Amino acid sequence: MDNFKCKNCKNQCKIFQCLQNDMDLNKEDLRDDMVESIYHKAEEISKVAVSKNTSKQYMLDTRLDNLFTSKFTGYPIMFILLGLIFWLTIAGANVPSSMLAHMFFSIEDKLTSIFMYFNSPSWLHGILVLGVYRTLAWVISVMLPPMAIFFPCFTLLEDLGYLPRVAFNLDRLFKKAGAHGKQALTMSMGFGCNAAGIIACRIIDSPRERLIAMITNNFVPCNGRFPTLIMISTIFIGALVSSSYSSLFASFFVAFLVVIGILITLLVSWSLSKTMLKGIPSSFTLELPSYRKPKIGRIVYTSIIDRTIFVLSRAIVVAIPAGFITWILANVNVGDQSILALSASYLDPFGKLIGLDGFILMAFILGLPANEIVLPILIMSYMSEGAMLELDSLKAMGDLFKSNGWTTLTALNVMLFSLLHFPCGTTLWTMKKECGSMKWTMVAALIPTSIAIGTCFIVTQIAHLIF
Repeated sequence: MDNFKCKNCKNQCKIFQCLQNDMDLNKEDLRDDMVESIYHKAEEISKVAVSKNTSKQYMLDTRLDNLFTSKFTGYPIMFILLGLIFWLTIAGANVPSSMLAHMFFSIEDKLTSIFMYFNSPSWLHGILVLGVYRTLAWVISVMLPPMAIFFPCFTLLEDLGYLPRVAFNLDRLFKKAGAHGKQALTMSMGFGCNAAGIIACRIIDSPRERLIAMITNNFVPCNGRFPTLIMISTIFIGALVSSSYSSLFASFFVAFLVVIGILITLLVSWSLSKTMLKGIPSSFTLELPSYRKPKIGRIVYTSIIDRTIFVLSRAIVVAIPAGFITWILANVNVGDQSILALSASYLDPFGKLIGLDGFILMAFILGLPANEIVLPILIMSYMSEGAMLELDSLKAMGDLFKSNGWTTLTALNVMLFSLLHFPCGTTLWTMKKECGSMKWTMVAALIPTSIAIGTCFIVTQIAHLIF
């Protein structure tokens, strides 16, 4: 390790002597040169001492790696696979979601009958049934089917050995952004749940790089935000093409939004590494495992028990107080307006400035405990009802939004705000537990919110100038 070939002097030289002779060689270049020299030497030794495996499995792995990790084909394949998973989620979740909603709301009728039988006061029925129970029914019926499709698909790619290739592709980008290559893995966990992505940041040894990964994990949409993105994309973006391709077009638009989230993750990581969290990225060696046949039992257990049930149970816990608070705000009046409507009217001028409205902003604020309840709160607000409502179809939801002034630009801004805005309460709580600092927890909330507001403002002003 005393000698290595320096790219500047082109000769074998002592490391410290080289550093004295050339002060322009920074630590990162030195590290890269050392690692490159080690691998070149290892390759020379292996050519002499090791005979290559010519088995079919080895040759197949090599060919697949040449395809999946190529600079030219790796990223398009990632995008196509992501789009197909979203398409399967969108196409497959509609029927079971409506079945669950029908079942839960039929149970609600029975609960209402019980309250009427005991002559319970209307406010108690409103809080417990129309507030808490209806919120839980919406969260479960909306979340469970997409998760039951998305998580097994994601776990299948993981079990096949493809996800380490995704991390390999993204490693060079995160390194250029001044972050750690393992952030690609923690970011991937964020697709299922941002709180789980925060916990996964424990695999990053550097405290500085761990903080960058935790702060930026929110920029990939979690399972709680996918229903909002998918539904609005299906209603407004899918309508831009013929009905035969609307579902596919909406799916790939959601995938496009995810790519935007990844790009913003890289940009914010770079900004943090140059300002608040300066430092040199740590070295990261990623071993690519062999491709393997998926184990069905492991996929079912991991996707259903470890991920779907875990995320759903956490969402249920935070949705209970959300349903209670929302019902109170929608049913307590100040003058002739509810607190919810009054707050929305106060926020409306600012909402219009960034292409939204006051009710949309209130829906996101009240959706802090769980992103899954943003849409039902918004529907309840628009229909001037005192409880969360479920519409019969996406068309009915689209008609409701359009009657309240929504355009394609509004839908785009809602999706961008949903993608980029502050983390949910569970994620913020997890962030506080993991980093032990209220300061960095606040930073993790303020940075994405500022970016969401700025992005929507810019998109709105550009659209107004063009159209």
